[in-house]
Amino acid sequence: MIRDDIKAAQIAAMKAGDKESRATIGLIQSAIKNRDIEMRGTDVTDDNALVIDVLQKMVKQRRESIDMYRKGGREELAAAEEAEVAVIERFLPAQMSEEETRNAIEVIKIETGASGMKDMGKVMAELKSRHGAELDMSKASGLVKAALAG
Repeated sequence: MIRDDIKAAQIAAMKAGDKESRATIGLIQSAIKNRDIEMRGTDVTDDNALVIDVLQKMVKQRRESIDMYRKGGREELAAAEEAEVAVIERFLPAQMSEEETRNAIEVIKIETGASGMKDMGKVMAELKSRHGAELDMSKASGLVKAALAG
């Protein structure tokens, strides 16, 4: 389970005196705890999916911050965010390459009979259900548009 990996990494970071990793892992644990509180009373069948969703949102937020910091000329803040992204991504499953993503989209397009932009929602939903953990859905969205338009 990813939660166990995160706890083990927290302990390892403490023992190694790695303050940056320890701080980021603390943020991860806090975000997961907040999601657990939000999900109280609901039946969570796949804990790893919940944790992956939290981690992906954290990475997305940091990438947006990096972009804003760079536009504002704050390279040191962008570098700090990039360091956090590197720590968070250690716990995410390996991401599909662009080629693998295109292939997955083609398979789904054929299976669902998708032929145009009107089918984008159907293709995106199927892509997320099959490969959501190993895909950046915002990047996949552009590839789906290209596949359905062309």
